[in-house]
Amino acid sequence: MTQFTPEALENTCLPIFIDNEFVASEGKPFASYDPATGQQWSEIADATSEEVDRAVRSSRRAMENPAWRNMSQSDRGALLYKLSELVQRDTDRLSRLETRDNGKLLKEMTALTQAVATGMRYFAGMADKIEGTTIPVNKPDMLNFTLREPIGVIAAIVPWNSPLLLLNRAFSPAIAAGNAMVVKPSEHASASLLAFAELVAEAGFPAGVFNVVTGHGQSVGDALVRHPDVDKIDFTGGPETGRIIAGSAAANLTPSILELGGKSPNIICADADLDRAVTGVISGIFAAGGQTCVAGSRCLVHDSIYDEVIDRLVARTAEIRIGAPDDDATQLGPLALWSQVEKVGRFVEGAKTGGAELLAGGDRVPGMGDGWYVQPTIFGNVTNEMDIARNEIFGPVLGVMRYSDDEDMIAKANDTRYGLAAGLWTNDMERAMRFMGRINAGMVWVNTYRSPSVMAPSGGYKDSGYGKHNGFAAINEFTRIKTVVIDYSGKTHDPFVMRVQK
Repeated sequence: MTQFTPEALENTCLPIFIDNEFVASEGKPFASYDPATGQQWSEIADATSEEVDRAVRSSRRAMENPAWRNMSQSDRGALLYKLSELVQRDTDRLSRLETRDNGKLLKEMTALTQAVATGMRYFAGMADKIEGTTIPVNKPDMLNFTLREPIGVIAAIVPWNSPLLLLNRAFSPAIAAGNAMVVKPSEHASASLLAFAELVAEAGFPAGVFNVVTGHGQSVGDALVRHPDVDKIDFTGGPETGRIIAGSAAANLTPSILELGGKSPNIICADADLDRAVTGVISGIFAAGGQTCVAGSRCLVHDSIYDEVIDRLVARTAEIRIGAPDDDATQLGPLALWSQVEKVGRFVEGAKTGGAELLAGGDRVPGMGDGWYVQPTIFGNVTNEMDIARNEIFGPVLGVMRYSDDEDMIAKANDTRYGLAAGLWTNDMERAMRFMGRINAGMVWVNTYRSPSVMAPSGGYKDSGYGKHNGFAAINEFTRIKTVVIDYSGKTHDPFVMRVQK
């Protein structure tokens, strides 16, 4: 029976995973907390730099091991498919671990874990469909084609809000393409990724293809991204940390994928279906407690419907059921970190003193003991100059602002350093087609929100980072192109004249 269940991990220190084996880290352990109670439930080891080096060297050996290097694309796909079945089998256990770690709703974690299995099957089917191209170069008797090859050792640094789902955006395409991976989970939510590592070994992946080292970003994460034998970095988190990682990677010229959050506009046009739009805004900011990179934390509303939208939002927010994350009736659970509770409090106080109108919430939830619960909060009369509109809060706080016409709407939507996602609610498809291209965001949802797909590329502009997850674009991110040129003319050419096109 597996050792990775919430019950079995109670008051224990989590191991690390290297060479398909769990080992006790020699690093100093620190407490891991249950957000629903505010109490410690387990411990996480801060892995040593030597252990990080061991993990990277393990993945490098895997890349050189014929058992992995020479495995056919179809067999790689079959391994991924087998792993997807194990994830599906253990959905309940994996989901309960994530809920215990980050406090998000069990029903949401269950849906996301099932989406992980779906994503694995998608990339499993793609493993033997990674193709190069034949290039008709303007030279006779020459064959020019490209190959797509695995990059090598991938370092993945995964956040706490949806560990398995966000890991899998890198894991499945990277593995389908033949790479190996070392992952550092968040120091606030590591248990589910270690349970996942157990399934990787059970599925039959060769040792070293997947390794896990736990600990703090300043120590373990820094050692990982600076390691000279890491070939690419995949990081999801805040822009401040992203800049540090990009700077560290630059020393080794290590390419990176960075998804760095957002301050996404959710725009309601005058002609929108308000029932759908208000539901979409609620989903965009209060689902998952606002702890998503694509949270629609800025709601832009046309002047003519502003008051009605405000009334609907406030009324709908008052109906949100707050409770324990493992209660199926709960709609809003605790925040994942005490530091996030404090951060939300600072933004709320700043908005109050900065001229925004508090319309709902704005405080801790009473009667929830020591749990890290914050009320769903709405501010009206927000402007883009306010901190509440300019900075990512990562909590259940919505800022509603007015706009007068389409040009004002576009200007306000784009007046942000972020560019990850946007929502546009309108029944005028001509307007939608005109303006989706003018909104500076990597993903624009029209008459829906928070509706991603493993088949659709995602990634941001500006301070929201660079690189793409999901879809075939992810395969491109985890492969490199090699150009092959074959001269089949049988001729000997002048060695002092480059054979350029004329």
